[in-house]
Amino acid sequence: FVFNTSFTSNVRRIKITNVQMKETTEERAKTHEAVSRDRLYLIDAAVVRIMKARKTIDHRSLMAEVMNQLKFPATAVDIKKRVESLIEREYMERCEGDRSRYNYLA
Repeated sequence: FVFNTSFTSNVRRIKITNVQMKETTEERAKTHEAVSRDRLYLIDAAVVRIMKARKTIDHRSLMAEVMNQLKFPATAVDIKKRVESLIEREYMERCEGDRSRYNYLA
């Protein structure tokens, strides 16, 4: 843009449109990666919160409560991956007798 000092107008208001920069595919990919990483942490937090309150819960109830608590659409596959991650990190475990129930450990 160049400022024209000799410009005159009878209209009191002058609209200056903002130039909106286009987001490149690289920036878009970075943004999606950051959002998905943040969502993983939110899923982890929701699962741990529910497990702290319940101490033991079956798989279906856990999935339903996590989906209710999250403010974004999460797939069952994402939640299951995060539950497996929490089991590996020893935040929770599967029940010995019933493999579809989880116990809170931490």
